[in-house]
Amino acid sequence: MHEQIEERFREVVPAIDFCSLRVVREDSETIQVRQGILQPVTSLADTGAMVTVLDKGGMGYAATSDLSKAGLRKAISAARGWARATRKKSVVDFRKVATPAPKGEWKSPVVTPWESVPLAEKIDLLKAQNAKLKTDPRIVDWSGMLWHTRKEQLYLTADGGRVLQEFRYLIPGLSVTANEGAETVSRNFGGFDLGRQGGMEVLGEIRFTEQADTIAREVLELLSAPNCPTGSMDLLLDADQMYLQIHESIGHPLELDRILGDERNYAGTSFVTLDMLGTYRYGSDLLNIAFDPTIQDEFATYGWDDDGERAEKTYIIRNGILERALGGVTSQARAGKPGVANSRACSWNRQPIDRMANLNLEPGASTFDEMVRAIEHGVCMKRNCSWSIDDSRNKFQFGCEYGRVIRDGTLAEVVKKPNYKGISATFWRNLKMVGDRSTFQVLGTPFCGKGEPNQGVKVGHATPACVFGNVDVFGGV
Repeated sequence: MHEQIEERFREVVPAIDFCSLRVVREDSETIQVRQGILQPVTSLADTGAMVTVLDKGGMGYAATSDLSKAGLRKAISAARGWARATRKKSVVDFRKVATPAPKGEWKSPVVTPWESVPLAEKIDLLKAQNAKLKTDPRIVDWSGMLWHTRKEQLYLTADGGRVLQEFRYLIPGLSVTANEGAETVSRNFGGFDLGRQGGMEVLGEIRFTEQADTIAREVLELLSAPNCPTGSMDLLLDADQMYLQIHESIGHPLELDRILGDERNYAGTSFVTLDMLGTYRYGSDLLNIAFDPTIQDEFATYGWDDDGERAEKTYIIRNGILERALGGVTSQARAGKPGVANSRACSWNRQPIDRMANLNLEPGASTFDEMVRAIEHGVCMKRNCSWSIDDSRNKFQFGCEYGRVIRDGTLAEVVKKPNYKGISATFWRNLKMVGDRSTFQVLGTPFCGKGEPNQGVKVGHATPACVFGNVDVFGGV
């Protein structure tokens, strides 16, 4: 199929400044067992292509699911028409935008392909985890899920560029809910915060079959636990909460198109301005954030972005100082600032925009036990359950599923409904300790939304646990 589409594209592409074709095929399957009962297995297949044209300073794009020669010719004609219409009317002179002609291939590392394991075996695995979750009459809902996606993407340019990438994603999930009287609480593993590239071997890497026992025990602990205490104190965030803290208060504010004002109508702007790049103290000296496509099994690892830029590890924040924003080739040309290879689209029928990819916090030197021992008065929180952030991505409030009081350097009683709030600059500048490799986890979400029309993409965040000082902590209701 790839060779046929490439031949058709090269036959119909006109003599213009730049033309690219991005062909995407995506197949997914989801298996869920809830309360021991298999739910309908869902399978989805989607194929189409996006044409992008740059000509005489204008830019246009058009999507099509008709991959015939006539369909490609029609899409190119439509994109060329939009390029003519946008000349001298856009905020960007597209003659200044880099148009690479990349060549290469990239594949997700896979040991045990999804399709090599029979469906019945995967169902039996989820039923076994369901049985582990239902340990008490007070547990009223429980489920397990496996969601696999295979995505093939072919990127062609009229001047000879050709990149073929194949991605395999696996998203596992477990959930348990308990009720007693008026109190209902839940614990989860994976689902929206843990996904990786790879095959069925991912389940062994994350010890999937060991998690049901833990979350079933913890949800029952929460039923009788007191609310989280209120006050200013130290906060130890486990990696499964750190990932969302990075996502919301570093990743989104540093998207360059958001800084330029392009996102204000949908999900807010940013408190970051262009003049902060290179000088602004975003956090303490312990804060080192990298755009990093080198961790092969992380969610958003790729060889090239959707504008054909080669992806390489780049520091965004180093020793607390903001060095650059998350902007692809178009935003870089518009802002006159360096960025990264993060022009990404969620599908063939969306244009690439600036997105987070793998945005990781580099490990520090502290073990989990050392961080606990360093805290006289504080709380340890795990796994997000609610979040809110203002329209400049500055003030935030997060709620977590599970908490433990830390008293005199020791983990003490379990507390429920732990919450905390802050302002980005103050919060990150109060980063006191960063966990070492033993606390480091490769996490990510498949549901990061941005853009109009909306684009939901997969984003990776690898991070250790961390300690923050003087945080406003409070209990829920």
